[in-house]
This record gives sequence, structure tokens and C-alpha cells, in this order.
Amino acid sequence: MKIAVCAKEVPDTTAEKRIDPDTGRLDRESGDKMLNEFDKYAVEQAIRLKEAGAAEEVVLVSMGPAKATDSLRQGLAMGADGLLLVSDDGLAGSDYLGTARALAKALEDVGAELVLFGAESTDGRGGVMAAAVGELMQRVWVTSANTLAVEGGNATVDRQTDEGVDTVTFALPAVVSVTKAINEPRYPSLKGIMGAKKKPQEVKGAGDLGIEGAGEAGAGTKVLGIETPPPRETGVKVKDEGDGAQQILDFLIEKKIL
Repeated sequence: MKIAVCAKEVPDTTAEKRIDPDTGRLDRESGDKMLNEFDKYAVEQAIRLKEAGAAEEVVLVSMGPAKATDSLRQGLAMGADGLLLVSDDGLAGSDYLGTARALAKALEDVGAELVLFGAESTDGRGGVMAAAVGELMQRVWVTSANTLAVEGGNATVDRQTDEGVDTVTFALPAVVSVTKAINEPRYPSLKGIMGAKKKPQEVKGAGDLGIEGAGEAGAGTKVLGIETPPPRETGVKVKDEGDGAQQILDFLIEKKIL
């Protein structure tokens, strides 16, 4: 079995983010980049399944600029076997659905029976990509997996819900997103870091994969404007001279909280 892990290069979470006022999009050119933190859990789970004998190959799949391979190489250093990066200037400005279309095409090219996602990306926080890709590929999709086991042609996950934990068993092929509860990602060894550069790292354009409906022109959502939030107003100070409780009560009534 082959496992594909959809991973993403994102701006360093500790760095200040900037929205480009001309495009309405996050400025991805400046500052340090890194492998999306949530995707490390998906990479780790894929590697563990391979180590357990449930898979023979783990491939990273991503969409981004050509230089994103520098960040994605951390997944190869952890133990993934190869990388397919979809990189094309025409894909810039893709929204969630456009990105999902591109990833679905890339995943069809890879031919993996199991596709793993992290819970969300630290730059978008949408958390919808696994479901969107699953629908486009017409596969079973399951989100928020706290555990994941594969046996034969079936997979079983425990997923957290508002009512408790659901145990779900389903047939492969499938798309699954995992949470931070599933494992503790390993740190790449020096040997892994050195060997990552030698692993297959393929870059394909939109035309190579027959991707349509992506990029800014095909986006169904658009940013209409950007404004800096107003400074926070000074709070109301209550000096208790025996009537502090009444002052607070009057304030809450005025704000229609009570």
C-alpha cells in the first residue's frame, strides 16, 4: 500500500504575518518558512504505518512555490520516501476549493490508497481540505482522527466528537485528517537530514496534471477589502466605595449582558 501525506509550507509561526494590500493575500515571500506543524503528525503516522508493515511507501504531496521543497524536506528527513510538489504561477491565489482540486489531481497521479492530512494549516486555519479532497476524489473521508490503524483493506479510527469518541471502520481507499492526539512526531536524525536531499523530489505544473479551475481567476471567494482593526478601548474602572457590586450590575445592564 502507498500512503500520501498532504503537507504544506507555511510562514514561521513565531514571525509577524503581513497581508499584501494589493493582492489581499498573505505575503509568503518574506520571512522564514517551515513545514506546517499539524502536518508533522500526519507524516509521523504514515511512517509508523510503514514501519508496522501496513504500507510500503510514503509520499508527500504539496502545492506551493518551487522553493517550498526546502521546508517540505523535513518530512523526507523524518522518513517519507519521496515528494511531489505542484508548483505553477497560475495557481497563485487559489482558494480552498481551487487548492483541493489541484491536490486531488496530484493525488490521483500518485495513486495512494490512503491519504493523510494534518488537522489544519497554521496560516489558513480552515480545516476543510481533507473533506474537500475526499469529496473530489469520491472517496470515504474521515476527519479528526485521534488514532489510526490499518489492517488488510480496512482502516479504523477513533475520532473525537462533541458527544464523546466515535470508532469508525471503513474500506480503503480513503482520506483521513489526524489530530495532535494521534502521536508525538519524531525529530529527524542527522542521517535522515543528510539523506533527505537524495530522495525523489518531483515538481509538476498545472498543465502536467490537467489541473483546471484553480488560481485567482478560478477562485469562488475574493477579498474585498482589508482594514486594520481599531485600537482596543480603555476599559471601565470601578472604584469600590461600598457600591462596587451595583456599579458592575449597572454596567452589565447597560451593555445588555443581563
